[in-house]
Amino acid sequence: MSRHVAIVTDSTAYLPARTMERHGITAVPLTVVLGDRALEEGTEISTRSLAQALQKRRPVTTSRPSPAVFAETYRRIAESGVDGIVSLHLSAELSGTHDAAVVAAREAPVPVRVVDTGMIAMALGFCALAAADAVEAGGTVDEAVTAAEKRAAGTSAYFYVDTLDYLRRGGRIGAAQALFGSALAVKPLLQLHGGRIEPLEKVRTASKAIARLEEIAADRAGSAPVDIAVHHLAAPDRASALADRLRERVPDLADLHVSEVGAVIGAHTGPGLLGVVVSSR
Repeated sequence: MSRHVAIVTDSTAYLPARTMERHGITAVPLTVVLGDRALEEGTEISTRSLAQALQKRRPVTTSRPSPAVFAETYRRIAESGVDGIVSLHLSAELSGTHDAAVVAAREAPVPVRVVDTGMIAMALGFCALAAADAVEAGGTVDEAVTAAEKRAAGTSAYFYVDTLDYLRRGGRIGAAQALFGSALAVKPLLQLHGGRIEPLEKVRTASKAIARLEEIAADRAGSAPVDIAVHHLAAPDRASALADRLRERVPDLADLHVSEVGAVIGAHTGPGLLGVVVSSR
């Protein structure tokens, strides 16, 4: 299908490859640095390899794409004949990816609108899909951006992690560090708020925390039409069971996605992560 506006996102959107192909979405990969090796998320490092490295306490860091990578992506897309590009990325509070895209957009051969969605994972993915739907309906760059921003405003993301250690080491814990302090024995529930990872609640056991995560997500969904994504890292059984329960509890559930996060988010959350994204249609 010929499109006059192209949608670009990054690898932390965790959209299925078939979905991206169907909607003409391009994902620019972030990088995971494992020891002295820099590996592209999604193609050069598996979540299994990441989980094993984390469990062995090997040094793992992450890195944004360079402006040159974005510039090449924009150039290649422009050569396909599009009139403009909408480039939607994870929260600028968590990564320099948005800034790198802004630098590249200045020299792009077609107009590029770079958007800090304030989101991550399928919270970002749902924004990219909303923009793609707008384009497929004949929308302009401005209309695609508006659709993505509207979707972001109606999207919430909640997370359970087995330990705050990985978030603390990666510098992504923000206000949660002040709240939880050294009480790392608790099972923390976190939320994405204002583009940052912030504390939501602390619960004493894993089973109670996961039950509370389910309750929060179901309450947030309410009775309006929503899409839900359940993410995990090295916890497929937990994720599948949580998705099944949400399917029963949410009366107007449109799409339900269950997927393992990639190496970039996994590097900052650690094995055992469960996340729920609730996105209003």
